[in-house]
Amino acid sequence: MSEKRKGPQGITGGLTNYGDPDFARYLRRSFAKSMGYTGAALDKPIVGICYTESGFNNCHRHFPEMLEAVKRGVLAEGGLPVPFPVISLGEVFLNPTSLVYRNLMAMAVEEMIRAQPMDSVVLMGGCDKTVPALLMGAASAGKPAVMLVAGPMMTGRHKGERLGACTDCRRFWGRYRAGKVDEQEINQIEGRLAVTAGTCAVMGTASTMALIAETLGLALPGSAAIPAVHADRLRASEESGTLAAKMAVSGGPTPDRLITPQSVENALRVLLAVSGSTNAVIHLAAVAGRMGINIDLDRFNALSDETPVLVDLKPVGSGYMEDFNAAGALEGVLRGLEANLDKSCLNVTGQNLGDRLAAPLADPIDHGVIRPASDPIDPNGGLIALKGSLAPEGAILKRAAATPELLEHEGRAVVFSSLEDLSNRIDDPDLDVTADDVLVLQNAGPRSPSGMPEAGYLPIPKKLARQGVKDMVRISDARMSGTAFGTIVLHVTPEADLGGPLALVRGGDRIRLSAAEKSIELLVPEDELERRRAQLEPTSGTWTRGYRKLYRDSVLSAAQGCDFDFLRQGET
Repeated sequence: MSEKRKGPQGITGGLTNYGDPDFARYLRRSFAKSMGYTGAALDKPIVGICYTESGFNNCHRHFPEMLEAVKRGVLAEGGLPVPFPVISLGEVFLNPTSLVYRNLMAMAVEEMIRAQPMDSVVLMGGCDKTVPALLMGAASAGKPAVMLVAGPMMTGRHKGERLGACTDCRRFWGRYRAGKVDEQEINQIEGRLAVTAGTCAVMGTASTMALIAETLGLALPGSAAIPAVHADRLRASEESGTLAAKMAVSGGPTPDRLITPQSVENALRVLLAVSGSTNAVIHLAAVAGRMGINIDLDRFNALSDETPVLVDLKPVGSGYMEDFNAAGALEGVLRGLEANLDKSCLNVTGQNLGDRLAAPLADPIDHGVIRPASDPIDPNGGLIALKGSLAPEGAILKRAAATPELLEHEGRAVVFSSLEDLSNRIDDPDLDVTADDVLVLQNAGPRSPSGMPEAGYLPIPKKLARQGVKDMVRISDARMSGTAFGTIVLHVTPEADLGGPLALVRGGDRIRLSAAEKSIELLVPEDELERRRAQLEPTSGTWTRGYRKLYRDSVLSAAQGCDFDFLRQGET
């Protein structure tokens, strides 16, 4: 929650407790002067810069240049910029998954913002889990904050075709598994998928969360989709620093004034309209939960039924984030959704959404990339929540990325009890599986030893892939990369590790998916399920010390954002 204060406190904010405030002030200024600051500099309002560059985070490798631009903006407005490091989460460099460490980063962000003397803060992040972690921490810390994202990378080229991580990563890997791309070419493609600094070039988790941050009002308007290597990204960095310095003096707006039930609903509409990442459902639930706001899945479905898909980008369309930015970016989406948005919501500049949308456009919207509401790509939103006997507390399906013929499907379950079991058997030539079956992965949820990996995109068994099978219904309590595609049911809740119905599925069971009814049903008699439930052995987990034990003991369900139970506020 926001702190009560009487103007900027600068270097004297939150003094170390020695029992003598005057001594604490004198000692702090003395040590600060050891860094070469003058007394005049130390009298200025302080803008903290929460900095997440890391050698293990390729998405942020351009942050040194962005940092200098932020500092420039702060100094120009009369503030003192002070960068400080926090944990950085490079998506592909963490074991078992980056999600396990998102809450650790959020706690570090919250405590460092609260404990250190800053009047406002610029949050620098981009890679998938860094943006939600920064937003969660800043929301709980309560000081004025501006989100500054890395921006998406530019596309590469291969044989005359544009490539972008990581939808094209998966497309070519699927072709490699099917024997249609040889080892020499897949190695060549490896160096052409991610060719600049920045986050994935498609509407994956990073870009989805950037748009959500801007929609919530926590980022500078128009900044979410600027490519990482574009000069406008540096201009947005400077402007974010300038704005943060102004907020250091004015005291706001603070995150609790921006993250409201109304702005969260606006963000959900944007998520649906861009067919964004399924991970964003988890992350937005976690951010909203820090303000005591609950995301109701039935309301989510009601929004999906009336929110059209407006954006033609991979992984469900044909374009890339650089096209989206040039076409009008979030501004184009908001104008397409304007009739259904709550325009009273504020952003970090103090402007409300109605005033933003009433301003004239600098450039026309390219309706080849961002459609008007009168001519949508699809009249319904890109994601839906499912409930039923297999997922009593919900699951998520990205219907815009699914094969239409599989959205109403009943099939035989082929069950894998863990990631290890999946790895050992999925390509076994003797695996009893057909294209009409339903692949089921158990024990890959938040509490599992695998830490809810992006493994819901189960590979098509190699023998079927070589027959030309490109999609099957796949179900798990895991997540899926925002850059992936297919008829994939995710975040099944309660998870298998907690003894949910998913843990009771056996090979040969019948499962029915109905996107029309928003249901996922395990077609097994209740008495048989009770018999199986009685035979389940309780799980104790393998994480017995340190942060991982805290994670396993405290993590909430996907429906509650996988936050820790002691970090959420009471829900509204």
